[in-house]
Amino acid sequence: MASAASPAAMAATSKLSSTISARHKFDIKPQPLSEALRALSAQSGMRILFPYDEVAPFRGRGVSGWLSTEQALDQLLAGTPLKHSEAGDGVIALAPSGTRSAARRSPLSLQFAQAATANPTDAGVLAMAPSAAPEDEQDASPIIVTGTRQTTRTVADSLAPIDVLSKADMETSGKQSVRDLLGTLVPSINVSNNGAGASWAVRTLSLRGLGGDQLLVLVNGKRRHNTATLFINGSVQNGQSPPDLDLIAGNAIERIEVLRDGASAQYGSDAIAGVVNVILKKDTSGSASILGGAYLDGGGEQGRFQIDKGFALGDGGYIHLSADGSMQENTIRGTQITASPFYPNIGGVLDPRDATTNRFRTKPGQPEVVGGNVSYDAMVPVGDAVELYSFGTFSKRHAAGWLTFRQPSAANNIYEVYPEGYIPRIHVRDTDFQFAGGIRGDGPAGIHFDLSTTYSEDEVKYQHTTSLNASMGPASPTTFYLGLVKSTEWTTNFDLQKELEIGLAEPLFVAAGAEYRENKFTIGAGEPASYIDGGYRSPPGTYLAGVLRTAGAQGVTGFLPEGSGTWDRNNWSAYLNLEQKIVEGFEIGLAGRHEDYSDFGTTDTGKASVRIEPVTGFAVRGTASTGFRAPTLQQQHYASSSTIGVPVNGVNVLLPVQALPVDSPAAIALGAQPLKAEKSTNYSAGIVFTAIPRLNITIDAYQIKIKDRIMLSETLSGTLVRNVLGAAGIPGVAGGFYFSNAADTRTRGLDIVSTYRADLGGAGTATFSLSANFNKTVFTHIDDIPAVLASSGLVLIGRAKQGDFTKGTPRDKFIGNVLWNLDDFSLNLRATRYGKITQMAASRVLATDAGVACAAGSAGCSLQFVDEEVKPKVIFDLEAGYKITDGIKISVGANNLFNIYPTKLTPVNQFGGQLYYNAYSPYGISGGLYYGRINFNF
Repeated sequence: MASAASPAAMAATSKLSSTISARHKFDIKPQPLSEALRALSAQSGMRILFPYDEVAPFRGRGVSGWLSTEQALDQLLAGTPLKHSEAGDGVIALAPSGTRSAARRSPLSLQFAQAATANPTDAGVLAMAPSAAPEDEQDASPIIVTGTRQTTRTVADSLAPIDVLSKADMETSGKQSVRDLLGTLVPSINVSNNGAGASWAVRTLSLRGLGGDQLLVLVNGKRRHNTATLFINGSVQNGQSPPDLDLIAGNAIERIEVLRDGASAQYGSDAIAGVVNVILKKDTSGSASILGGAYLDGGGEQGRFQIDKGFALGDGGYIHLSADGSMQENTIRGTQITASPFYPNIGGVLDPRDATTNRFRTKPGQPEVVGGNVSYDAMVPVGDAVELYSFGTFSKRHAAGWLTFRQPSAANNIYEVYPEGYIPRIHVRDTDFQFAGGIRGDGPAGIHFDLSTTYSEDEVKYQHTTSLNASMGPASPTTFYLGLVKSTEWTTNFDLQKELEIGLAEPLFVAAGAEYRENKFTIGAGEPASYIDGGYRSPPGTYLAGVLRTAGAQGVTGFLPEGSGTWDRNNWSAYLNLEQKIVEGFEIGLAGRHEDYSDFGTTDTGKASVRIEPVTGFAVRGTASTGFRAPTLQQQHYASSSTIGVPVNGVNVLLPVQALPVDSPAAIALGAQPLKAEKSTNYSAGIVFTAIPRLNITIDAYQIKIKDRIMLSETLSGTLVRNVLGAAGIPGVAGGFYFSNAADTRTRGLDIVSTYRADLGGAGTATFSLSANFNKTVFTHIDDIPAVLASSGLVLIGRAKQGDFTKGTPRDKFIGNVLWNLDDFSLNLRATRYGKITQMAASRVLATDAGVACAAGSAGCSLQFVDEEVKPKVIFDLEAGYKITDGIKISVGANNLFNIYPTKLTPVNQFGGQLYYNAYSPYGISGGLYYGRINFNF
């Protein structure tokens, strides 16, 4: 389908002629019926909804003269089996005689198609999949299905702020994953690019400064499952296990709708910040692409192959199949090791190799990833008014990355095994799937129903290579199986919709439904060598003689049998949604939901929305809602040990720390309490301006208050913690952390999104967009420190955790984009400015004012907090494409065109040279990626 008319044009033409009986001067030449319908739409101002495949075989006769829209349409349809009916104000629906109404088909298959006229303000034509979509598709004002359960609402008509990203946006963005696409095109979304230990392979999204698990992800309107991995030791998004968008094939997606508003009352848990709804392709088109690229400064070579194709099934059915395979190599952006002695210093004699050895041993950077995703979306009609549908995704992924270098002289090294030191390499193997099936259609009394069930599973297995269990001495293996985590989700929904005439401007839209969901989470223990304490001490006369070595595999310790098991929960919910246009230009929406969980009780949420359009092209909208987020089973039960930098006597030392389930004896002894659901209150207000043709501007302000926010504590260390861990059977661990509902936060911000589509005459067309987000989070309450911690001078939510939430994401973000098309040539240029980010230090360290590590008592040395700042930067992306023939297009581009890097860390925070660039950077630490791609359409 071709591109859509602007929202302003759609609104204006609907107002000009809202009835099928209005008369117009028509001049439509004989041509294919689909094109004739587009011409009729442009000349009448009516929008037309039609099944493309059922229209394509016919030609429309010529129509000319002053006629009503109904008379002109009857002439065009004469001799075909198609009949028409009004589907709303300014909308006509076509369907073959005797079949179900086109307007009642699946809302997910509705899209706009532009009328093919010279006037860019003419209204578009609605077309319905399955269809072989023409190549110039661009959804400028598509019908949305997120944030509403109606099937005729557009972006400009939405009661809440929403962004729609079309497959054209995805194809020209230059981004290789759904996650990066969202972070690039939506100003209020940022991507976390850092992590550590067993979770470094998981990258999460932050919407409006909130966490990735406070953003609900849907696929075709059905809940998407979360990853089994808990994102831990990774700074800003610590303690989360959100949906992994990398496990959805990008070429399977028709469009993505991003609702930037609280929606728990409509969709349930996790929708505090908003909703991302991924809509899969449903047409009969086909495409393929091959991409290759690499980073300017070496490493990170990338390749991707994608193919998808749709097929008609029976009378009106379809199946669309997609496959996506990709690989990326490691990047290495490290610096030289500065800590000494590098080699063991035996008998006080410095090893002469210390002065000449190659100290460039660290390998921080992006991981190596090889993976594949496949998906399908299918529908088959059953009778005239009912259809069966199903969709699913399946993914396999192997990610491998380097952790922190262990020097030959380190206590966590066995010199006889690794005389040059070693870097543990962790392997993360993901197997993920989601399958959904259902039946929907029109039932008695005009009630539309949808009964569906969705089952999903994510299993992640962990392995170490080039690692070591130093407590086993020279007999230690170097490869370890660390165990697995697995999560499953089974969700069943029953939804009902009906319109009721109550004498107002439009019928009252009523939607009601119920949901039942079961979740399970499993931890499988690693092999014994990955976690045991072998008790090895170096013999007399050798380096570190008599010193008890660190237990467990270095990097990530294997999951312990004591912390392994399976946990489950279930919950049911019921909701009611009402939407009503009171009079022309004034409409409201109400929603309410009740949830009942088996493990922590019930919760009720509500939402009210209003939209007022006093004059055509200018509207004011606002929402007020309450929300909630249930603690995940991972947050309640995850237990694992990782090796991270822990301050000891003012110096960062690499030591193992333990994640403690809140119901474990150790966590309880340290003051942990059972987790509760987060509760939120969300307010937003904004304006929509579409009065100027081809120009759309939305401005929305928001405030989100979260009570009992689920947060991971600071790393608790010291004598008390070691004693508690030892008593709980967790010896040899330097510290621990656990989850709590220890704080309340308030987030305020502003979203600005503007788009202008310009006809440049002989110079082609251009789409200009400028968007921005301003965001600030503060803590409004922090619980008192548990007495057991306060007595030892420890804090649960300290300055580092507070800083992650208040300063760990950009204070502001601006995106400017120009997409220029001239005949077969296209050019997409984007500039993104990320505001300042500050990484707050958790503890004081010994350092000079220049941030250099120093010895206590030396001149200029003091115990101080050394914070890190990622300075504001502008990142440019560029892609140029040329259609060499119908169906074949070549493109070259660059992400981070000018090879910009984030701010370097101060020396004391480089952990002796182990880190170099600040990993809080939202654009990564690998620099510029340059690529070429060829696309085929068939």
